[in-house]
Amino acid sequence: MSGRRGIPFVLAAGSGAGKTTLSLRLLERVPGLALSISYTTRPPRGVERDGVEYHFVDEPTFRQMVESGAFIEWARVHDRYYGSGFAATESRLGQGIDLLFDIDVQGGEQLKRRFPESCLIWIDAPSWEVLEQRLRGRGTDDEAAIQKRLSNARAEQARAHRSFDHVVVNDDLERATGELIGLIEQARDREKAHTHPRQLSAVDGMAKKKQ
Repeated sequence: MSGRRGIPFVLAAGSGAGKTTLSLRLLERVPGLALSISYTTRPPRGVERDGVEYHFVDEPTFRQMVESGAFIEWARVHDRYYGSGFAATESRLGQGIDLLFDIDVQGGEQLKRRFPESCLIWIDAPSWEVLEQRLRGRGTDDEAAIQKRLSNARAEQARAHRSFDHVVVNDDLERATGELIGLIEQARDREKAHTHPRQLSAVDGMAKKKQ
């Protein structure tokens, strides 16, 4: 991967669509792909550790970071704030590392404006009935929270279907994983095809000058 700039890949979905599971599978199976660790004001869940799943900060700290321009993208989701650090993102992309962003739709759109080469992928559940079953199966939300997540998911889906590059239906975990890996490989091939001619032109130009 040396000698190239990394590509930002965004994986976004409504709650219960299986985005986290798919993200973990991609990180395990795709060489040269690393997770972009977001900042959030929500508290850790279960065994989550600071600096591993997220950077956990309080709201005043997050607001200060927004004001100082520390985020490449940020958004309020389910009454909590989330954001991706600019310095770490730029550094890792500059090292040729492809980054996987587990963020929401508006965050993906912000990232695309900053980095036009970003590849935005939306994950759909097979149906709204399946999505609701998955949310209820978690056993972590009350009825009001479930209805809010479903409403937010519908709005995000409509927006993502307009602005994202690809939509993948998570009806079968193995099939969806394979499709995502294929999209990553396609993006890498496109980047290579766009970069290679420029590199050849530069070499040819130097050769002509020597003549």
